[in-house]
Order: sequence, then C-alpha cells, then structure tokens
Amino acid sequence: MPTRERRSACADRLTGAERPARRRRAGLLALVSLLLPALVLAGCGYGSRKQETRMPGEEFTPKGRKLSADSLTIGYFPNITHATALVGLQKGFFAKELRGTRLKTQVFNAGPSAMEALNAGAVDIAWVGPAPAVNGFVRSKGRNLRIISGSASGGASLVVNPDRIRSPADVRGRRIATPQIGGTQDTALLHWAAARGWRVDPQTGDGDVRVVRQDNKEIPTAFRRGAVDGAWVPEPVAAQLVAAGGRKLVDERDLWPGGRFVTTHVVVSQTFLDRHPDVVEAVLRGSVRTNAWIAAHREPAKAEVNAAVRRLTGRPLPDDVLDMAWRGVDILDDPLADTLAAEVDHALTTGLLTSADVAGIYDLRPLNRVLAAEGRPPVDDAGLAVPGD
Repeated sequence: MPTRERRSACADRLTGAERPARRRRAGLLALVSLLLPALVLAGCGYGSRKQETRMPGEEFTPKGRKLSADSLTIGYFPNITHATALVGLQKGFFAKELRGTRLKTQVFNAGPSAMEALNAGAVDIAWVGPAPAVNGFVRSKGRNLRIISGSASGGASLVVNPDRIRSPADVRGRRIATPQIGGTQDTALLHWAAARGWRVDPQTGDGDVRVVRQDNKEIPTAFRRGAVDGAWVPEPVAAQLVAAGGRKLVDERDLWPGGRFVTTHVVVSQTFLDRHPDVVEAVLRGSVRTNAWIAAHREPAKAEVNAAVRRLTGRPLPDDVLDMAWRGVDILDDPLADTLAAEVDHALTTGLLTSADVAGIYDLRPLNRVLAAEGRPPVDDAGLAVPGD
C-alpha cells in the first residue's frame, strides 16, 4: 500500500468514529496479555532483565515553602526520548515548581524496573515507554498507575544495509531485527510487512521477512557483522546503525497522520496522585514549561540532553549520532492516546493480540488544568480516561 494510502487508512482508524470503544479497550489489554512475558524480560526493548541495573539517583535542594508532600521521587532513563526529564531536572524547571518539596531522582535503563519501583512506592512519577506503562497498569489491576501526560513522539526507523536492500521490495526474504516480540517496533514492522501483502508468523518471526528479536544493545553489532540485513529500532539505535553505514529506508513518522505517534509517557502512582494532587500538578507545570523551552531552544536543549547523558552514564553520544537522533524525536505534552489505540489495532491485524481491559489508564485532568492555565487547549484521552472524567 503506498505511504499516502497507509496514512489515510491509519487516520480513518484514529478517528474512532467507526470503531467501537469496546474493541479499542479490549485491544489494548490484548496487547498487554501478549506483552506481559516479553516486557518482564525486555523492558520495552531497552535491555534484558539482567541488565536492569540502577544508576545513582540525585537529590535537589528545596527552596521555599513545601507543597503537600515532604518529598517526591522521579524516575527516568538517560535516553533522548526522555529529554523532558533530562532537561527539566538539569535546568531546574521541576525544582522551581516544587519549591520546598524535596526532589529526588532514580535513573533506570529499562521499563520493568521503573514500573516495579513505581508499584512498590520507591518512585512516585516516571517517564516510560507505552508498553511498560500499559504493562504496569495491568499488573497492578488498574490500581497503582495512571498515564498523566505525553513526553515524546517519533524516534523509530527501519535502517537497512544499502548493499543488500535498495528499496522496500528488497526487504522480502531478508533478516530484520526488532528489539522484542510484540514491542512497539516489532508491531510496526509486522504491520508494515502485512500492508505489503507479506506473511510473517508473529510468534516465530518466520515468513516472507525473517524477524529477528534482539536486545537493542546487540543490534548494532549484529548489523555491523552482517548477521541481520536491517532493523526497525528506536533512537539512538537507528542513528547508530546509520553511522555504521546503514540507510534509513522507513522513518516511522511517515506512516502516521501528522508524523506523530507515542514514544514516551509520564506516569504516576495512583496513591501519590490521590494524596498529593498539588505536587503532581507542579511536576506537570515543570514538564509543560520544560517542553516549551525545548521547543524554543532546540540546539541548546540538545546540548543539555547530551550533558545529562554524559553526567549519568559517563559517556556522551557522538555528535553525528546525537544530531540524527535528536532530529527524529518530537518533544510534546500530548500523550497521543489515539496512536496507542491505533498501535493496538496494528497488533490485532498482525495476530499479536489476545484480550483484556485497560479502561481508565489515562487521567489527563491535572495536565489539562495546567494547559488551561497556560491558555492552551486540552489534550484527548481517546476514550480511555478514568471513569467519570
């Protein structure tokens, strides 16, 4: 199907006008039923469970009168798609809004450990990908977690060996890596292949395209050695493959209306939200103002991100990788809830789903209050809001 037709078809699904809300909600939980085992092992494609080491957290000196909570712990990753947390902490946007409430952080490198910390009360608010957010919601039976904001869109591509693949048609019969079975990029590849009329077994990865599920950290090495012919991966892995001689064959933004689809969410412990709504709104004010600063200062923000990555990991991203990866990611407040629903539809069409229910995963009321105070319109929850919202 040509790109324009694929985009139109996806847009039709996103309206929700012809798709019952029940199917959308059931689909989301279906995705969870499939992803639960994989997510426990793979953390939304950012390393296996054995690699889920925590990095040292930080603590910021409070200034002023405290809010309703004595302290708040924020969790995030040292990734480009977590730029809001990286920049907001480094520039002091969050600390300013929290005033006398002590701000602490915990740095993770994978989603499952962040969700475990949130459900255990060790972290109050976290930046995570959509799959860990959905997984965490279901594991807590909808009691411990809510998505309260968006943070990033885009940042995923199909990068190929140009000597072996020169056009989309050449992908047929090749070995293409994805970070994990049933993950966001895995679903995108299978849906893209199905749109071309190709068949792939969603469980084994065998078919007209051989889908190889590998850890993100292993994919660049496999690509350089020729063990795979390409990979559908997030940033900065996609940029690393291009730096290794690959060519970006598909930028996933081209497959979505307006070029946007969810990459990173902000989630909160339901208990913390109930007890300290003023603190949650303070964090969201910091997030909204950080994102506005990033939008107005793209180059300085990129430097801030890499400085934070270097501080947290001991090694910055190379300039060429950083530049390409940064261009591929949009930082925003909207959680793009309809795109999460559309990703579930894609998984349904590729045979990756079973069933379940995640009604109530979104609570965007605090964010919409913050946006209203800034004179901005509300964001939508795609019919998956907390009951009564």
